[in-house]
Amino acid sequence: MNFDIAQFDSYREDNRREVKKAKGGLPVSLWETYSAFANCYGGVIILGVKENKDGSWYMTGLDNAAKLRKDFWDTINNKNKVSINLLTDDDVEIFEENSGVIMVIHVPKAKREQKPVYINGDMFSGTFRRNWEGDYHCDRSEVLAMLRDQPEETADMKILQDMSLDVLNSETVHAYRNRHMAYRTEHVWERLSDEEYLERIGAARMSARDHTLHPTAAGLLMFGEEYKILYEFPEYFLDYREVLDPTIRWTDRLQSSSGDWTGNLFDFFFRVYGKIVKDLKIPFKLEGITRIDDTPVHKALREALANCIVNTDFYFPRGIVIRKDADSIIMENPGSIRTGKEQMLKGGISDPRNKALMKMFNLIGIGERAGSGVPDIYSVWEQQSWKQPEVIEEYDPDRTILKLSFVKKAAIKNGDKKAAIKNGDKKQATKKTEIQLEYILEYMTPDQEYKTSDIAAELGLKKSRARELINELVKSDRIETIGENKGRRYRLKN
Repeated sequence: MNFDIAQFDSYREDNRREVKKAKGGLPVSLWETYSAFANCYGGVIILGVKENKDGSWYMTGLDNAAKLRKDFWDTINNKNKVSINLLTDDDVEIFEENSGVIMVIHVPKAKREQKPVYINGDMFSGTFRRNWEGDYHCDRSEVLAMLRDQPEETADMKILQDMSLDVLNSETVHAYRNRHMAYRTEHVWERLSDEEYLERIGAARMSARDHTLHPTAAGLLMFGEEYKILYEFPEYFLDYREVLDPTIRWTDRLQSSSGDWTGNLFDFFFRVYGKIVKDLKIPFKLEGITRIDDTPVHKALREALANCIVNTDFYFPRGIVIRKDADSIIMENPGSIRTGKEQMLKGGISDPRNKALMKMFNLIGIGERAGSGVPDIYSVWEQQSWKQPEVIEEYDPDRTILKLSFVKKAAIKNGDKKAAIKNGDKKQATKKTEIQLEYILEYMTPDQEYKTSDIAAELGLKKSRARELINELVKSDRIETIGENKGRRYRLKN
């Protein structure tokens, strides 16, 4: 992130900017912020500046900038204080203004193999991240997630030594094989036994311990049954929510825990894909006299859904949530973006969290263009003149959200609410808010405390919208606030 001294008066603290006075030397909190920025999006720390009550900044200046700079470099290169120095000389700048001297530190986002970036020699107590409330201590699960992301061999390649191939659902395996053979006719693997085939696609691996084939984590996720998947992934959960009528909580819902289907990834993908394309109003094409129903939009939605699955951290809570309403589809998965949001939008580099799962989808013609999936989705949406897709990366807990809107950009630009929002007048918008508020109250159990992220996940909303609704309930004295900042929770008022 750039810092322009000429723009100083317009800056405010946010997720990527932090100011500190530093009058008595380097503040202790500097290193917490360094860790937080490095483990999130990167950011800028400005020393010699204080924040006013209205959020604006003013320069307090530094007493001895040269000494402060030397102390900074001495400390950041001390492994007992900081786990890794991500900076070069160019990343630390001194600015002299009439109001005094300030020091600007540009902190880049750490690569996944460098995370967690921690302080004081203890990764579990010294790892920080950033949210809108400031820097916060990462809990153990967040640190472990970063460690899982370090190796080139992804977590889904793990051999499940205590499981046999019997845990895989044979009907799902055969359904996958049929799709593979339909996509790649007369493939040499067609003649293989199921065991040999599963090994070739990465769903099984030979154990060096007993020289026997065992399922991989990817194989279990793709072909296992939900109750067996939970043995290895206790937080595993898949949830499809459809709300086409705002007066009805769910017009359709599919959950991995329902017990009336396998609950595995393969079956989830095709069940959900069928649901999200069902109401697409996309004109078909003709090749000669043959009708072609598979449009670029269909392909983009397959790519988006596969992307969501192969980048999920299945050890993280809250699981995959796909939400469809009249105007949009929102796909959420646990886990941060391994390449970073900027690189993801640019494309060209493929770094999935689950390489074995990605291979399995590739073999049946889904997500073949490595590293180009998200740019392709953006391109298709641009061709349709729809509102640009939105990628949101959240922390605490780690979560990636892709919002795909079917609203025309022209309708938004012209302020035509009828065209931009199906069913949409102010009355209905107000009604929808009322319904959402009631859902929150129904969801909350007496004496139980909830975070904003819990409520956002339950309703399938962005945190910012959930926060608005929560504030309204607090104002109306129906729920109360417990704690402050990162520790803030909410509960029903007695």
